Amino acid sequence: MLKRSRGIIIAIDGPAGVGKSTVGRMVAAKLNYSFISTGKMYRALAWKALAAGANLEDESGLMRMALAARWELKPSDTPEPQLCVDGVPLDREITDETVAKASSFVSKFAGVRKFMRDMQRGIGAEGGVVMEGRDIGTNVFPDAEVKIYLDASPEARALRRVGQLRGQGLEADYAEILDFIIKRDDQDSRRKNNPLKQAEGGHYMDSTSLDRDQVVVEILRLCAQAMA
Repeated sequence: MLKRSRGIIIAIDGPAGVGKSTVGRMVAAKLNYSFISTGKMYRALAWKALAAGANLEDESGLMRMALAARWELKPSDTPEPQLCVDGVPLDREITDETVAKASSFVSKFAGVRKFMRDMQRGIGAEGGVVMEGRDIGTNVFPDAEVKIYLDASPEARALRRVGQLRGQGLEADYAEILDFIIKRDDQDSRRKNNPLKQAEGGHYMDSTSLDRDQVVVEILRLCAQAMA
């Protein structure tokens, strides 16, 4: 296992809407670590492609767009740095369901995933980071000291997503979101390039009947063991 200069790497993987970002931010805050949501990077590329009217099935076009863009993570007053693309700070722009659905197209391409993987490795290589996504423990940081596969039933995840979106003042339809989650699970797990699965040596956590504080406590316990 690699020796980090600033702390360990905590990789949190799992399906859509399971609460990886919420839990990851809380763990990062407790440890005074940085928090990186890799899904935001795919959403940012999808947002940029949609704004340009690009073909989401054109891998070479998406790669040109990704390579030409200026990607920045700027310090913020939270554990999570501000993601900026070509100088534009991205927040609510990448949270709606249109962008989420587009990102599922963007993220299936090998070239796009390699581009994102290399960028993510550069961000977290020194440690002191909580990084969440679909392939952090299996592809981005297979040598992470703590690897979590966070899961929950599709129904529980749909309810959480509805609450999250409505809390942001956005419209949310439970049936539509549940259908998207089920289809996204199938696509992510069957994807040819870096499919969603539990990492070797990782810890499986079913959060269907757990609240976020219980999940955070368990992850912190695993981190304490890894750092002992």
